[in-house]
Amino acid sequence: MNRQLLAALALVVSAAVASAASQEIPKDGITLPVPVRSVKPGYTAAAMDAHIEGKVLLGVLVLDDGKVGEVTVTESLDKEYGLDTQAVEAARQWLFKPGMKDGKPIAVRVTLEMVFTLK
Repeated sequence: MNRQLLAALALVVSAAVASAASQEIPKDGITLPVPVRSVKPGYTAAAMDAHIEGKVLLGVLVLDDGKVGEVTVTESLDKEYGLDTQAVEAARQWLFKPGMKDGKPIAVRVTLEMVFTLK
């Protein structure tokens, strides 16, 4: 495929977030954070050229103010073409209604899944 076609595909690429907070069960009266702003990761040209598709799982610490703290890759898709990095950069831009315990906001660790699909 030529670069122009790949660039057009990038517009319809579904680099979507399959689930914001994983299906974790709250424990000890803790409610999970709820996303209020999500950012989709972008495809790199190299990853499109290599036709890489799949998911990146991220461990994300949602702080008590709803901002994202530490982000770690827990399941890598691609270290060579930059999709792991794109997923981390997108996750850092998310904003959440923070998790709560006893009526007070607290920091909570959640899992984000970023899915990369070329169409």
